[in-house]
Amino acid sequence: MASCGGCGPGYATPRAAFTTSPQEKIVYLPCIIPDKDRPDYLATVDVDPESPTYSTVISRLHFPYIGDEIHHTGWNACSSCYDDSSRSRSRLIVPGLGSDRVYIVDVKTDPLNPKLDKVIEPWEMHAYGVGTPHTTHCLADGNVMISTLSDGPEKNGKGNFILLDGETFKPKGTWTPDDAPYGYDFWYQPYHNVMISTEWGHPRCFFKGLDLADVENGSYGTHLNVYDWKERKLIQKIDLGMEGVMPLEIRFLHDPKATEGFVGSALFAKMFRFFKTDKGDWAAEKVIDIPNKEVEGWILPEMPGVMTDILISMDDKYLYFSNWLHGDIRQYDITDTRNPVMTGQIFFGGSVQDGGPVTVTKDKELSIQPGVRYAKGKRIEGA
Repeated sequence: MASCGGCGPGYATPRAAFTTSPQEKIVYLPCIIPDKDRPDYLATVDVDPESPTYSTVISRLHFPYIGDEIHHTGWNACSSCYDDSSRSRSRLIVPGLGSDRVYIVDVKTDPLNPKLDKVIEPWEMHAYGVGTPHTTHCLADGNVMISTLSDGPEKNGKGNFILLDGETFKPKGTWTPDDAPYGYDFWYQPYHNVMISTEWGHPRCFFKGLDLADVENGSYGTHLNVYDWKERKLIQKIDLGMEGVMPLEIRFLHDPKATEGFVGSALFAKMFRFFKTDKGDWAAEKVIDIPNKEVEGWILPEMPGVMTDILISMDDKYLYFSNWLHGDIRQYDITDTRNPVMTGQIFFGGSVQDGGPVTVTKDKELSIQPGVRYAKGKRIEGA
């Protein structure tokens, strides 16, 4: 949560963040209660190696409702408003994917013990015809923008974005009049006057669990949606096809002049590179393909990786992503963005651990099933 004298939050450039940022001392983790018998909570974890409470949870902020399914979090202010000295990273924005609620958490008064500041109730979202909030990004004008995945209580797919006032955190309206069929993540790049969003599917489908019939009938998305940033208009749709179904996390390279990035398509674990063409429009190509594992003891004879979160190192050298079902995190050198090279891999739990209920009968990558890992004497279950 860096700032400088006379400057706003964050850093002037990605390079400055990479070369001058101090190591974080605490992190905030959203913790979901799967059986919904008590509220979700935000855990504060000490990550300062010099601290006597290093690598432990030092506080928990329990939210007031059950079934929120808090998901991705974001800041009220960031490097986008670095030149505004009146702004600071004082609030963590915590959307509830399952409840259509958004929590505003005060992390400035006591960073080690965050406090609930405000609550945006579901009806405030529904008043603008949106629900199922997901990704939060702070904007250069001081406002906060959150992607929304549905039309509200009916949970039909509808991709849009709700704007929050940066001071009051009250909803101000939707960012664009152009609804996409589905929504999920987004990334904007003002230098090139573009924003690109991704698609999950109908919330009424994914909240009940994956049904391959819903995949086959088109209830999950396959497109990247390209918007004119200044005009707030949907100007292009890029179809990744069925192998690119469920494009979720999207990241531009950090270089503000770069015209490319990566998006992970979850279900079949494919990584696509998106880029600006010589004609001035945008396109995508598959650059990483994680093979299924043939298995016994699972619901299907083949287990896909199910690629989830991705990120790019601040120097744009490495791409990281997780395969939720397989249980591994991978590192790729993306010096050549069209030909990523895997340079690291580690397993944390997952569904193919040795000695578990699933037996891998054929694996194109590994000769043995990954072993069980423990942290402080407790088995890491992962997925």
